Amino acid sequence: MEGGVPDVVQAIKERRWRDVRSLTDRDRALCEVAEKLSATPTRMTQEDWMPLRRLGFDDRACLEVAHIVGIFNHLTRLADGFGLELDPATREAAETQRPLRRGDRPEAP
Repeated sequence: MEGGVPDVVQAIKERRWRDVRSLTDRDRALCEVAEKLSATPTRMTQEDWMPLRRLGFDDRACLEVAHIVGIFNHLTRLADGFGLELDPATREAAETQRPLRRGDRPEAP
């Protein structure tokens, strides 16, 4: 989510984003599409894209949303499937909501 407001990010992770009153119409529409596209992609219909289309998203923008959702789902499944874990610096940044900066992580060998 743009801006990365910690309580909003947590609400999205916990699938309670609908309860967050501060979400913009755009963020709410993106959450709706991402949730259904992630959980039940074969049930997506033209109507499911309407919240974004009403906000001016054309075919290209909807495709970009689908690509981003798909890439995140793909990478998460790969990481989970291989049992990958975050390095300590990345884990700390995630837990403290402190941005990870260049040089915080050790370089790969």
